[in-house]
Amino acid sequence: QVQLVESGGGLVQAGGSLRLSCAASGTIFRINAMAWYRQAPGKQRESVAAITSGGSTTYADSVKGRFTISRDTAKNTVYLQMNSLKPEDTALYSCNMAYSPSWRERYGSREVWGQGTLVTVSS
Repeated sequence: QVQLVESGGGLVQAGGSLRLSCAASGTIFRINAMAWYRQAPGKQRESVAAITSGGSTTYADSVKGRFTISRDTAKNTVYLQMNSLKPEDTALYSCNMAYSPSWRERYGSREVWGQGTLVTVSS
């Protein structure tokens, strides 16, 4: 069974930094993309950043220039470096992965979510 485990959340003052990690485990033939989402209290979940199997990255306008998504393919891990944090960045950050589970299903794609890690930015 494929699982994602996030870590790195916590409480930080405005202007500070945090680095989130998301490690995938289980039977994975190929990771097609990994992404970070966040959901603030009372708000809908939104996409924060994503990275494809080819290394292309995309970011929400609200985090461009402050957040950086990266990966370690050998460890099946994706990171989110968050700098210049603002109180409005406070949210539950969740990792998402699209993957092909086997050679037989190499043209298909499944999706899995992590449990999330809480980021709180104080003013």
